[in-house]
Amino acid sequence: MWPLWTALPVAPYARRRTIRYDIVPGSVWAFDQLIGIYYVHVPIRMTVIARTGKDGGERGLLVYAPIAPTKECLSLLKELIDEYGPIRDIILPSVAVEHKVNAGPFARAFSQANFYVTDRQYAFPLNLPSLTLGLPLWTKPLPSTSINNDIWGGGPNPDIRHEVITVQPGIGSMYQDVALLHVPSRTLLVCDAVFAVDGTPPRILTEEPEYTRALLFHARQSKDDVPEDTPANRRRGWRRIVLLFNFFFPGSGRGDLGLGPIGAALSTPGYKDGWGGWKPFDWGDDEERDFETFSNKGKPTILPIIQIILSRGPEEVRRWLNVVQSWDFVRVIPAHLDAPLAIGPKEFGEAFAGFAGVGKTVNGVRFCDEDVAFLRKAEEGPLKFSVYKTDLGVLRGESGPCNLVKPPKPTKGKKKGTAS
Repeated sequence: MWPLWTALPVAPYARRRTIRYDIVPGSVWAFDQLIGIYYVHVPIRMTVIARTGKDGGERGLLVYAPIAPTKECLSLLKELIDEYGPIRDIILPSVAVEHKVNAGPFARAFSQANFYVTDRQYAFPLNLPSLTLGLPLWTKPLPSTSINNDIWGGGPNPDIRHEVITVQPGIGSMYQDVALLHVPSRTLLVCDAVFAVDGTPPRILTEEPEYTRALLFHARQSKDDVPEDTPANRRRGWRRIVLLFNFFFPGSGRGDLGLGPIGAALSTPGYKDGWGGWKPFDWGDDEERDFETFSNKGKPTILPIIQIILSRGPEEVRRWLNVVQSWDFVRVIPAHLDAPLAIGPKEFGEAFAGFAGVGKTVNGVRFCDEDVAFLRKAEEGPLKFSVYKTDLGVLRGESGPCNLVKPPKPTKGKKKGTAS
């Protein structure tokens, strides 16, 4: 149970499962919980690194991107603490609320540890001091780089390196991410900078029946459909969750957030998975092809919203990439979706190719152009006054439109509650 869920009232609310799994046995572990709205549920991930104490560093654990410190989470951590030593360092690598909201309570559970946060934390609409954001008094700003900085110990050959990227996309907002390298295991950690997905539902969504229903909820073909729990339906639901998570209104779907679907849901409040079966999205026959273009067999990419942000600071992105790509790593652990990603510096840099202006299209994305149409309109419209202009222009699909076929509009005159 997580009693502080009201600080950010999103699923899974009070009851939060935590799973732990090895990334590098005896060295690096991932801790996954869940976060989402309207059953668009995705993993939110904390990574824990064991430091051996060699080269001047102290033996113990480093925690990156804390999650909610439930009793279950703390119990899983205690097993590592008993074997590898105390938690010595905790890092909040982002200014995003979904990460920040858990960091303060987690740091208070380990008050003896150094608690580092990226140094441009802010609040909206009022930019309040960090103390009022739930961060403890002993919070320390994380230096922008570990170059010529002995923050991690070990002198010229530390077992930990880090580099912060900072981009201000508009007035009153900020983006920061921390690339952190664990040298002995050749493992790179990032928060939201890159991600990948191959179509297989994540373990956190399949081990808990309460969470699996998110997959089946989105696998529905009509409002009142109750899909059978099969691998195929789970994968269909996951594809749709990912497309909604990335694009809000993907090219292969048709969204209707108006009164029609709401009225239909209100007329059937007893749907077994809640929401009255509210179904504001219908999917065309090209949904699977749309996902395959997006996924590209699990190749890493940038979240479209993040690319819009980073396009406001291309020089900073190139500077940061030059540092990160100089490191030797064989895997990357993002804070969302799939992990670990079996990639090195070359593949990591390729995820930024279109944004950096070296791909086929300036500020291009490998997705279908129809998928970013809604975000493009938002960037040219409502977001125009909240983000700075960029010479890179708006997002464009590198291969242009995929000729996706949306489902037909619902026929007028159907009874409330019938499938569209």
